[in-house]
Amino acid sequence: MMFDQALKGLPSWLDLPGTTPRPLSVARWQADADEGDDVLLDACTGPTLDVGCGPGRLVAALLTRDVQALGVDVSGEAIRRTTARGGIAIRRDVFGRLPGEGRWHHVLLADGNIGIGGDPAALMDRIRHLLKPTGTVVVEVEQPGSGLTIGQARVRTGGTSSRWFPWAWSDADSVPADGFFPLWQQVRAGRWFACWEKL
Repeated sequence: MMFDQALKGLPSWLDLPGTTPRPLSVARWQADADEGDDVLLDACTGPTLDVGCGPGRLVAALLTRDVQALGVDVSGEAIRRTTARGGIAIRRDVFGRLPGEGRWHHVLLADGNIGIGGDPAALMDRIRHLLKPTGTVVVEVEQPGSGLTIGQARVRTGGTSSRWFPWAWSDADSVPADGFFPLWQQVRAGRWFACWEKL
């Protein structure tokens, strides 16, 4: 899959119809957790599920903080890279069966992964079923005022492109979060984050 090629460090972009292609932050994903990531990490004090974990920088960083963490990704390359840096990850779809359903303290949706499946309402409902009562979901979102966009995207690496797939983009105020209570929004290092608690 094209995300595997991107994770190998090749310059890659996310193509969105009608917009300028977005460079994928492959170098940041491959590096250790940075200042912006600290917002995500500081919010996790108990067992954490990182959905769309990529090469595992957040999983590895949580383990160094003595926080139990599991990465989930559909990319085999992501799983390989996460385990190579000492993290724990499984190759699964978030909408399939996962370990610890209903018992996770926190779920992370970093790096725009609120877009997984192209239906943020369905994704947030799935997250709600993964969390324990009063568990939290921490989401990296678009800048305020961006609204919610649901559409198609593809990954382009060099001259090769993936097939189009459903994706979504949302600012914090537009995330469909039925069954959650909003706790906070933050901006750090040019990135925006929000956290909700399961009702």
